[in-house]
Amino acid sequence: MKNLFSVKDKVVLITGGTGVLGSCMVHHFAEQGAKVVFFGRNPEAGHKLESEVKESGFESLFLQADVLDRNRLEECYDEILNRFGRIDVLINGAGGNMQGATIPPDKTIFDLDLGAFEKVVDLNLYGTILPTMVFSLAMSQQKEGVIINIASESAIRPLTRVCGYGTAKAAVVNFTQYLAGELASKFGAGLRVNAVAPGFFLTEQNRTLLTNPDGSYTERAKTIIVHTPFGRFGKPEELLGTMQYLASDASKFVTGTLLVVDGGFDAFSI
Repeated sequence: MKNLFSVKDKVVLITGGTGVLGSCMVHHFAEQGAKVVFFGRNPEAGHKLESEVKESGFESLFLQADVLDRNRLEECYDEILNRFGRIDVLINGAGGNMQGATIPPDKTIFDLDLGAFEKVVDLNLYGTILPTMVFSLAMSQQKEGVIINIASESAIRPLTRVCGYGTAKAAVVNFTQYLAGELASKFGAGLRVNAVAPGFFLTEQNRTLLTNPDGSYTERAKTIIVHTPFGRFGKPEELLGTMQYLASDASKFVTGTLLVVDGGFDAFSI
């Protein structure tokens, strides 16, 4: 009997692969038998992760690349096709935030740093669009392929402080829905585009916002926990089942959707 959830031998590309969530995905898909190619800007972190995967007996390839550098992405495209001959799954995991694009409690919208806001939108939105434009070309020629965009809880419910990040991630969800129709209608039902909205997971980018130097929770973190029915932050590995479902044939008739993985945060109110 065919395993609908299998990703064995699929060529899986992951941008932002050296981050907390991305590296967890790299390990997972490699362990599931996929041929994993992952991107990151930090060569030291990238080669370290590549070595870890190979030492575990699985296959991966690290390519240093900035998701906003189209020329470099096109070089990677050629390298991947020359080596593997196809691209089956693209996970747009690169993203992030920066202080100037946030509005802390002692500031207002009039204090927003538009330069920082633009950089955050570029990284999260254009950093999704550019890899999609480059790597989905192979999918259009194959008449099949899967794109999974990483959105955010802030794309669904505007959260205080994260003005730039939430705006960009909301745009990513809209782009996901648009692209689902665009690709399927012009290149066939074998192309699927979906997004995942993680709730609150501790990563290097939000750690200082959610934890104190001694590891205890900040007031913001405590507020989040109170509004999360599960009463805790998510663990990176708790995203993997959803990612596997979307990457595999188990979701063959699913496109243009946003899957929320948040311990109930979005569903809860008092």
